[in-house]
Amino acid sequence: MNIKHRDRVFLMMILPAFIGFTILFIVPTLMSFGYSVTNWSVYKPNFSFIGLDNYVKLFHDTKNMTAIKNSVNYALVITIIQNTLAILFATLLNKTGFVTNLVKSIFFFPAVLSVLVVGFLFQYIMTSADYGLLNNIIQFFGGHPVNWLGNGKIALYSVLSTQVWQWTGWSMVIYIANLKSIDSSLYEAANIDGASKLQTFRTITLPLLYPAASFNILMSLIGGVKVFDVVFAMTKGGPGSATETIMTTLIREGFSSGRTAYASAFAVVFFVIVFTLSKLVTFFLNKWEERIS
Repeated sequence: MNIKHRDRVFLMMILPAFIGFTILFIVPTLMSFGYSVTNWSVYKPNFSFIGLDNYVKLFHDTKNMTAIKNSVNYALVITIIQNTLAILFATLLNKTGFVTNLVKSIFFFPAVLSVLVVGFLFQYIMTSADYGLLNNIIQFFGGHPVNWLGNGKIALYSVLSTQVWQWTGWSMVIYIANLKSIDSSLYEAANIDGASKLQTFRTITLPLLYPAASFNILMSLIGGVKVFDVVFAMTKGGPGSATETIMTTLIREGFSSGRTAYASAFAVVFFVIVFTLSKLVTFFLNKWEERIS
């Protein structure tokens, strides 16, 4: 098989995936850009070009700005907490044995559950009603009940904690796989040199966790910005707009209110935010990689 024939075979093999990606991603993305500068609505089949009016309205609506702020805040906080806990648990559980494997499985178990199931489950646990499990436990130990999902100052973080519980085990498994690939002779050399456990972690373990960290951080960040289902299940964006995110606002405007062009403008803003955050994080991760190389 000559090189040109081999290249054609490879191109034919990726062609179905390329066609699917174009139809399901590239075309809808370009259509969203196009619709965002029109006044199209499901209630108004005839639409016209209106320039940047949708974007002007979007940035003058305080509810939308709250949704953007909540999404970015949610993504940054969950990325930091989830990865910190996952690295800590991975370091502690990087051993073999029945008990250790059992504990790993228990940590990973929440990741196999549906996000909606987790959302409805924690809505029951955190409810301020008499049957709320979490408040009953707090009161059993003499504390005062907390309005976890009804207090606008903590509702977003109550939702966020359920996602930390669900996805920390998933990140931990990836960190453990990375830890298994680290050469044990490095730890032996550090031990001979008299390095403490903290020094060993800081100078050997943490830098060599770069491959897993770069993947987990990006996935956590993008997943955090895209959060919708758990918010829908637990608070539906309330109380007020305390837990509104970009996705809940986008879907409400696009499907419930029928303002399709306005929702398309929000989708474009969402795309720009995800792209910018991803580029920023990738830039700092590349700096980290250059430093440890």
